[in-house]
Amino acid sequence: MPSTPSVSVPTEAGAMPAHLWLPASGTGPGILLLQEIFGISRYVEQRAQDLADLGYVVLAPEIFWRLGVDRVPEGPAALDDAMAVAGRCDWDAAVADAVAALGVLRERPETDGRAAVVGFCFGGGLGFAVAAHADVDALVAYYGSALPGLLDLAPRVTAPSLHHFGTADSFIPLEQVAQVEAAVVRDGVELVTYAGADHAFDNPDLPFHDPDASVKAWARTTDFLADRLPVPAR
Repeated sequence: MPSTPSVSVPTEAGAMPAHLWLPASGTGPGILLLQEIFGISRYVEQRAQDLADLGYVVLAPEIFWRLGVDRVPEGPAALDDAMAVAGRCDWDAAVADAVAALGVLRERPETDGRAAVVGFCFGGGLGFAVAAHADVDALVAYYGSALPGLLDLAPRVTAPSLHHFGTADSFIPLEQVAQVEAAVVRDGVELVTYAGADHAFDNPDLPFHDPDASVKAWARTTDFLADRLPVPAR
């Protein structure tokens, strides 16, 4: 780590940079990894490597590329700076760019055409929107911050899905989590809550980190992916 962009994703506005991680085998099912509001941060890079270590081909596009931002610098002002960047992001363009990245991932020779979406925070809601606009084999969304405003898309999201939320989320009240649960949960879709966990509980670089919730959610994530997007035995 840290990674450098190694893939270009064609879009109507130009080439979006994206970062690629390959498993030791060199091939495997694809995972489109969608960033939180801090961009392709050290945390996103670590989770991408974790997924590659499980046998997946991971592609993480720089969703804020149209704003000239690959990652928000760490420091005391990081959260405010990231919120400002996310506020300037064109949502529809971000969805289109992520869908384009999914297409590029599926077509890469290292994958077999199968691909899931895994997103954190900003990327969790973005992943839900991608799954509403494109065919994905599975979706994992960690505390998707935009999800409460995207529930009209729920009937279009048919992929097996796993949603993680903390019960003490500073940005997504429990009432909204309940609304998300009522709209999205059906056969093949699970929403799991973690008692006392705040927003971004999986990110060890933030004060919201909850080690217990992080370990439990990651175990559920890896089990879910192994079931819905199994890596071929070598």
